[in-house]
Amino acid sequence: MSPQSAKQIKSFRSLRLTMRFIIPLIIAMILLAYALLPLVDKLTLHWFTRDLDIRSQLIANTMQESLGEFLEQGNTARINSLMRRAVQDDRLFAMGFCDGQGKLLYKTPKFPQDLTCPSPNAPAPDKPSVLTLPSGMVHVAVKPVLIAGVPSGYLFLIHDMSFIESRSADTRKYIVFLFVILFLVISFITVLVAHLSWRGWMTGVRALLRGESLVQPFAKESNSELQPLMGDFRALLRTIDAERKFADDATISWNPDKLRELLYKQLTGEQVLVVSNREPYIHAKGEEGIEVQRPASGLVTAVEPVMKACSGTWIAHGGGTADREVVDKKDHVRIPPENPKYTLRRIWLSREEEKGYYYGFANEGLWPLCHIAHVRPIFRTSDWQHYVTINQRFADAVIKEANKEDPVVLVQDYHFALLPGMLRRTLPKATIITFWHIPWPNPESFGICPWREEILQGMLGSTILGFHTPFHCKNFLETVDRYLETRIEHASSTISHGGNLTLVEAYPISIQWPPPWQDNQPSVAECCSEIRKLLKIDVNCLIGLGVDRLDYTKGILERLRAVESLLENHPEMVGRFSFVQIAAPSRSVLEEYQAFEARVRSLATHINQRFASGAYQPIYLRIEHHEPEDVNRYYRAADVCMVTSLHDGMNLVAKEYIASRDDEQGVLVLSQFTGAAHELYEALIVNPYHIEQTADALYQALTMPDFEQRERMRSMRSMVRDFNVYRWAGRMLIDASKIRQREKLAARIGIET
Repeated sequence: MSPQSAKQIKSFRSLRLTMRFIIPLIIAMILLAYALLPLVDKLTLHWFTRDLDIRSQLIANTMQESLGEFLEQGNTARINSLMRRAVQDDRLFAMGFCDGQGKLLYKTPKFPQDLTCPSPNAPAPDKPSVLTLPSGMVHVAVKPVLIAGVPSGYLFLIHDMSFIESRSADTRKYIVFLFVILFLVISFITVLVAHLSWRGWMTGVRALLRGESLVQPFAKESNSELQPLMGDFRALLRTIDAERKFADDATISWNPDKLRELLYKQLTGEQVLVVSNREPYIHAKGEEGIEVQRPASGLVTAVEPVMKACSGTWIAHGGGTADREVVDKKDHVRIPPENPKYTLRRIWLSREEEKGYYYGFANEGLWPLCHIAHVRPIFRTSDWQHYVTINQRFADAVIKEANKEDPVVLVQDYHFALLPGMLRRTLPKATIITFWHIPWPNPESFGICPWREEILQGMLGSTILGFHTPFHCKNFLETVDRYLETRIEHASSTISHGGNLTLVEAYPISIQWPPPWQDNQPSVAECCSEIRKLLKIDVNCLIGLGVDRLDYTKGILERLRAVESLLENHPEMVGRFSFVQIAAPSRSVLEEYQAFEARVRSLATHINQRFASGAYQPIYLRIEHHEPEDVNRYYRAADVCMVTSLHDGMNLVAKEYIASRDDEQGVLVLSQFTGAAHELYEALIVNPYHIEQTADALYQALTMPDFEQRERMRSMRSMVRDFNVYRWAGRMLIDASKIRQREKLAARIGIET
């Protein structure tokens, strides 16, 4: 085959591909034209109808005075003469006059027999109408005739509309002709441009795959530096295909199996490391030897399926009394004990280090700083030094555990704000996902921290930085903009700093669905009976519930004051409502928490002294640890659950209560300052600082009909089911997978990310 023939064949193929696009385009445009024709007919009819309306009004106004005079005189001849002269107009087809009794008194010869006068009791039509008669379409206008300002009858003006059809037909012809010409012009231009563009693109791609210059794709000389791009182009196609399959996680029904499938397909061969202060399993010395305990933690529930799926390593502080006795020389222990799936690496802290790093900087400094709960943060240089030391210790552990240069590292919570930056300096290719489980304050509030720049720089070592809500993301972006020199792309929610790019995204955390105890939990009736018997609550008494750590951010005092306000304003509830507050002890070594516990106990005692009588007690305060299964029984027995956090990241208690109510009963009273309030719209949303408003919402919840409870609970359960903890983890891992694929491709091509 000659070169000329080959060139002609290629041109023909290019033109054929172009026509595959052009022909459907022409067909679509023709169909569009014909689809517009009814609209044109409608508009034409509307325009002419409006014109006839105006003509009818003008004729009626012109004839009003004369017709009224002749009617008053009873001059039939003059009336008929007046009507005959009026219908000499080409368009005015007929006229008639009806008296107030619905009788046709006068008419022209062509007045339609099918047209009748309005009955005496029926009002005359106030708008003209278009009727189809055997002779064709006519426009009928009915105008009142006044004599001395009093209606004496109605004048019918009937216009012939047959001319409209002929004009509409002409208009359709012109429109079709115009569209045909337009289609031909557009098609010619499109074919020409598409043909030339297609040839250019095909030549450029072939040149790219052949290793020719990107700038001069038609150059005949090859460039050896671009030879690897052929493989990279194919890799890019595979990457796009993989991203397309997993791009829309909203269509995925998230569960442990789906999460494992995602990991196997998207992160095959990748090493996954988790860093958290809390460990997933605790070994403690018991009466019968070493016991294994699993702490009640949403973090553990969220992350452990990931670890089971990828057989990674979890790095955490070992605080159990028997933790040291079960680890090997590398401080490793395989977990879960019954079926080991991954490795737990424990980090040891001295009492002084734990006091400075955990209780000091993390919980006396960062915790109140990020929670707007009107508790002054305390920052000590010694605590900061311990915080830096422990973050570095965990970073060293991650580096030691990493068996490749680009592991996936999941950093959890405010205990490790410096860790991402430390890891980035040693493992620049690592994918670091940091999730901040608590709120992020506004820039002014965060400015209180003496080491604000260091913390922000450390966090920006993350590849992905996750918060619960878009509002917290916005606060973080504004904080970085205030205190660091960075490039922020608000459209993509990314921050460029020190050569690193950080994606700041909202990933609302949730709970496991279905709940782990769903299959063997007692019925709601059994739970009600058990809890009432345990607390000695009367069978006719409604139960409210609060479940929190004993923390000043949870709004426990405000909640109890709302209960007191309810009993004050609704005396009928005294003896009919009791509130149970479960408060797990937390950070009790800190003075602020000790003082807060004393205030909670004092207020509960005060309320009980005011309203208790006989066997009735309004407040049941349980400051002790409860196992998750026990808390679930309280959830199922409670008529109302109150979550009144003064400031919270998400608050999983609200979602746990919803998940427990498979009977679709119960009411959730929820603080507007929780992340959950942005998802659970069917809850009774309150401002916990407004005691009376919270009390009113509590009363509404206690008196809410069963059907309304059912509708609200059903909707919230659907949301918690679909947006569960596996979706939370999966979305972050999908984003991480996309970033890793792009980085690997860029590295092969030699482009800086």
